[in-house]
Amino acid sequence: MNDFLNLNGKRVLVTAGTKGTGRATVELFRDHGAQVITAARSRPEGFPEELFTAADLTTSDGVVHVSNAVRERLGGLDVIVHMLGGSSAPGGGFAALDDKQWETELNLNLFPAVRLDRELVPGMIGQGSGVVIHVSSIQRVLPLPESTTAYAAAKAALSTYSKALSKEVTSKGVRVVRVSPGWIETEASIRLAQRLAEQADGDYEVGKQMIMEALGGIPLGRPAKPEEVANLIAFLASERAASITGTEYIIDGGTVPTV
Repeated sequence: MNDFLNLNGKRVLVTAGTKGTGRATVELFRDHGAQVITAARSRPEGFPEELFTAADLTTSDGVVHVSNAVRERLGGLDVIVHMLGGSSAPGGGFAALDDKQWETELNLNLFPAVRLDRELVPGMIGQGSGVVIHVSSIQRVLPLPESTTAYAAAKAALSTYSKALSKEVTSKGVRVVRVSPGWIETEASIRLAQRLAEQADGDYEVGKQMIMEALGGIPLGRPAKPEEVANLIAFLASERAASITGTEYIIDGGTVPTV
């Protein structure tokens, strides 16, 4: 066990933890001694059944199901990592987004965190301790209007909500922080880069460069790895970060060009 980062015995819920950055976070927390549950719509082949509960967190019923599973299997909670998010909206700018598409983005990127916090944070307040980590996105300050207006707006709302929650519950022993990644080299983003590369008759590296150019460049020269984002999340959940609350940590390789 690494003595610098000890999460031994912590009871943790990571939403969307079966793949990508969520899975890296689940694995890292477990490596450091935490008891972890994750929720998604379906369990991938080979993913440990004892860590999983099936639920659609875009619905109120799904949130209640996961909250009950946490209470029954862990007896309470010390850390919530709200990893769930993404975008399925079409390109074409604001005019291409109808009410249904706006609702879909909000139901995926904002309301699961709001509802789960409402279910589970009172238990943290009751025990006088806990950590809530909202995973936002740099797109809340750097939206891509061609395709991610609704996603970026939902993440901006999540960030504002997170700040408000921190002001309410920090004095009661519950820390609330935000992590805002830029482009992460997950399985999904690799597939996107490969599709773009094929359209340009290039290889994967060509596709990566196309994505980085669309973001205005990444000074680091590459996307973040899921494990790197997980490292930040684990640190913020640990006692090493005991005085950190109400703030945001950007991990984007320098993408955001402003202070």
